[in-house]
Amino acid sequence: MTSPKAGSLTASNKLSAPRFVLASASPRRRDLLGQIGFKPDEISPADIDETPEPQELPRLHAARLAREKAQHVARTMPDAVVLGSDTVVACGRRILPKAETAEQARHCLKLLSGRSHRVYTGVCLAGPGDALRERLVETRVKVKRLSAMEEEAYLASGEWQGKAGGYAIQGLFSAYIISIIGSYSSVVGLPLYETANLLKGAGVRPAQ
Repeated sequence: MTSPKAGSLTASNKLSAPRFVLASASPRRRDLLGQIGFKPDEISPADIDETPEPQELPRLHAARLAREKAQHVARTMPDAVVLGSDTVVACGRRILPKAETAEQARHCLKLLSGRSHRVYTGVCLAGPGDALRERLVETRVKVKRLSAMEEEAYLASGEWQGKAGGYAIQGLFSAYIISIIGSYSSVVGLPLYETANLLKGAGVRPAQ
């Protein structure tokens, strides 16, 4: 009996795997996927309203937006596996904004300074068809008390622009982090352990 060649098996595996679509324009999420060997076949950012619902808790907000992003793109790609994700920085029940102005960022820094806060990242895979797979990851982050000089220096860096809670943990702000309990990659934008398991469960394979 003749065994099939390795090359033909690889080709067969690629044909059987569903198309993988990332519903995010975030270069951080794309890079994080690359770290664990996954490369989207297509990037199709989801254009949805990200305004929190009245009295919506941070964890529920993160999970809902991840689901809505994935489903929004999956409606136009019913044969694909679509990954949606959203990261929320919270002080208690308060959802901090994605800072777009220096004043927003300053307000976030004052809330975070000298205390612990929580970061929630929702991950959702939608499709093929009506399939839905979801995870929500919670990480606790403790920030040192920031001096006025440190605060102003960070604001001057511009690193906060467009970042949830007004900071990027993988950049300059890492010098102010005392401790992290949970997933570091989730704070960056995508919990890699949970995401890898979801993708494998959906039949998406790492790039060869």
